[in-house]
Amino acid sequence: MFGRLLTSIVVLPGTVLVFVPALILWATDGSEAAGDWIGVGSPVFWLAGALGLGGLALAASTVRLFVIEGHGTPAPWDPPKRFVVRGPYRHVRNPMIGAVFMMLTAEALLFDSWPLGVWLAVFYLANAVYIPRFEERGLEKRFGAVYRRYMENVPRWFPSPLAYDPDEESQSTGEERS
Repeated sequence: MFGRLLTSIVVLPGTVLVFVPALILWATDGSEAAGDWIGVGSPVFWLAGALGLGGLALAASTVRLFVIEGHGTPAPWDPPKRFVVRGPYRHVRNPMIGAVFMMLTAEALLFDSWPLGVWLAVFYLANAVYIPRFEERGLEKRFGAVYRRYMENVPRWFPSPLAYDPDEESQSTGEERS
């Protein structure tokens, strides 16, 4: 399991959060678009640090849930075998992607780099197309009515302050929990 998890982390968030931003910073170095480390004296540094660390903590908690509760990894080629509705997944359908958005925003702020901000926008738009058209359809095929109820009760991008409880849902409809 550890090897599969490590591979999914290196390939997916490693590419999005490390490889592509490094490539952007390298490609823009010396140009007018070049980013510059803002330094600890700036209040933006502390905001970006909090955002980045918050995103890292959220990502770690979601990956942990996928491994322990779902018996899989975040990778599409090795998805969880069980549907996970715990922790942040009770408030938002895509906390893992939200965590990546937080970390990409932190990188753009820390390097004062509008090209990294453009990368964040491109990554968001790609996911805004991919997730509803492909990922959610695949989850609906795999998990059926349970996932459809989840989609009806939990927002895709912005967390709800109210936690979704699938047990309450099944009790209110008289269904048995699977």
